Amino acid sequence: MEHELVGLAGSGGRWRPVAAGPFTVLAVALALLPIRPVWLWAALIGAVAAFPWLLGAVPEARRRRPRPYWRLSAAGLERVGPGGLTMVSYERSRLDGLAITTGDGVLTVFHRFGRTAVGGMTAMGLEPLAVFVAARRLGIPMHVLDGEASDLLDPALDEALRVSGLEDDVPGGGPLPRDHAAEKRLLDQEAALLAAAHEPPPEPLSRRASRAAPDEQRLATPEPLPSRRRIVLLGALTAVLGAVMIVRIALDGTGEFGARLAAGCWALAAIGGVLAARRRLLRAAQVRWTITAERLLVRARPGRRRETQDLRAESVAAVVVGPGLRLDPVSGEPRRADLAALAFGHRLELVARLPAHGLDGFQLAHALDDHGYRVITPGARSPRRPDYGLEGLPEIFAQVPGGRLVVEGDGLGWADAAGDVVLKMPQDRIGGIELLTVSGHAWVRLYDSDGDEFFSAPLSSLRISRTDLRDSARRAGLPVNDAEYDAYLSAAFHSAMSSLSAPDPAPAAALPAQGVAQEGAASRPEPSGEPDLVFPVHTPPSPVTAPGTVLDATRRSRVGTYGMSVLLCEAVALLGAVWLGPDLGGFNATALWSMPAGLLIGLLGYWLYDRNRSQLRVSSAGVAVVTRRGRVEWDLARDRLGGVGIDDAVERMPRLVVWGPSGRVLRQITFPPDLGELRRACERYGVPWGPPDADRPAPPPPEL
Repeated sequence: MEHELVGLAGSGGRWRPVAAGPFTVLAVALALLPIRPVWLWAALIGAVAAFPWLLGAVPEARRRRPRPYWRLSAAGLERVGPGGLTMVSYERSRLDGLAITTGDGVLTVFHRFGRTAVGGMTAMGLEPLAVFVAARRLGIPMHVLDGEASDLLDPALDEALRVSGLEDDVPGGGPLPRDHAAEKRLLDQEAALLAAAHEPPPEPLSRRASRAAPDEQRLATPEPLPSRRRIVLLGALTAVLGAVMIVRIALDGTGEFGARLAAGCWALAAIGGVLAARRRLLRAAQVRWTITAERLLVRARPGRRRETQDLRAESVAAVVVGPGLRLDPVSGEPRRADLAALAFGHRLELVARLPAHGLDGFQLAHALDDHGYRVITPGARSPRRPDYGLEGLPEIFAQVPGGRLVVEGDGLGWADAAGDVVLKMPQDRIGGIELLTVSGHAWVRLYDSDGDEFFSAPLSSLRISRTDLRDSARRAGLPVNDAEYDAYLSAAFHSAMSSLSAPDPAPAAALPAQGVAQEGAASRPEPSGEPDLVFPVHTPPSPVTAPGTVLDATRRSRVGTYGMSVLLCEAVALLGAVWLGPDLGGFNATALWSMPAGLLIGLLGYWLYDRNRSQLRVSSAGVAVVTRRGRVEWDLARDRLGGVGIDDAVERMPRLVVWGPSGRVLRQITFPPDLGELRRACERYGVPWGPPDADRPAPPPPEL
């Protein structure tokens, strides 16, 4: 049907073990029984462990049975089961409206006899924007309500609201309530979709893409760690190891209960390792996008090229990039995703759901826009601006009318409108004055003699310019650090001096001695043997040689890595003592020397790695990662940096990355430095912190 919305649901047909849990318990139980002969005992354990996989390989079990899904169409809201059978139906003629509650995200049906909570939007596989747009296209009234569905289904609560007058507490004239704001956001996105569907593009897509971006751009999530090949290898090794140990126990005899218990443990470990490897293999999938001006190719499940989504650009009016839904790779149920893409057609129909979990939203949105696709986001957040009032300052600052910060004598003071100093801080209490830029505005930070920060405020609230404070404090002998100003002057100096360098880099720029004489002075002849004065032009410092701050891994992470290394070696030593103990004099005798050896190997091995660990160097010339022995792993100059920040992705720990000006991740910092120190270093040396903004160039510091 043309006017219908189908919820997200799994397709089925995957080869999966059937009733793996019960058969695992049965295999362990068989291993504990004294079955004779031993070959029958081992064969029963192997057959029961492999039976779930054989059942999953039966063609009848692998037949593609799509899961039940929800559908919103001109017939109403329906839940369609396997074979197209309608399981639940809310007819269109009986619907008075639909509502989405912001508290729990439940879809509620309004009808002539009351209200009915259908279910959660995530469990139904429906996105709020898709439901909102589809319902309005079908002529169904759509509402967004604040609260939970249980509040709507309690008539006593409605009576309490009507009698007590709690509805009068809705704020007026200020920020919108949550339900109004959510509905306004959906209306704005619907208006953007209407504009994209009915307004022609300013120019052909191919022409715009050929000028603004390459012909093809590929985006992919990072490869899983460990890789899929290693996961398969580890699962196979676990199964083989369990089978070998069970066969060895069978050859040695199963007369004692201890031997049968060990066989049961090995069977449980082998089956559990295979199931865990399968589960990890399903989750270790990469999302790959191929973006061209003609089509979008998206593949999320490796090894299934027939499931690659191929979307022609002519059928796409706009792409909504934002939070959405995705199928859980293990259970096949819809789950929330931090990033997804909804492709809408020119009749506002949902053309495709494109998985994007694990990708960078900034990079995906700009890549689509560069290739001519209209991109709609759930709402751009307004930039967070700092408070420039006097609320966060000491009370004396607000009590002095027209007060301002001044440099008085050898210290800092707070003067009133007449210029009289009412509060003064002597020089012995000031350990340092740091000037920096926050959100494009000049700030000052004051440190005491111990190096602790005790004051921070924007200079606009202190009513003093950055230049006046810096120059006055330096004339008074106060310790002032304005790294952004010094870096800007250094860059300007090197830019000016680069024009004096000769084309040939080998000889230095030479100026004759008479050119240095003062203007108007009489020139005197030089002896022919006197050499010319040579002024060498130095190259700008690199991120490795420029003065900066070196950031190391935190002590907590280093100690934790030490502990993990020791525990891993101890686990290997313990398993080796269990496995090889009977051949080396028994478990106790083998553990007496293997456990201390594992401890020593763990400590010594990580010490060899830790003594040459990587460190991050932040300077005005850029960032670099160098080892303690001075080896440079990588470095990026300042002109190639778009920002340093945290990349929050799905299903993996947030990683610290270095962005390019275009939004592409250039480098990844593998060790975790202290984020507070890193941010302070970036602010001190003028390195942007956070995701880059390609539309906003980096200007010089304020008030230069």
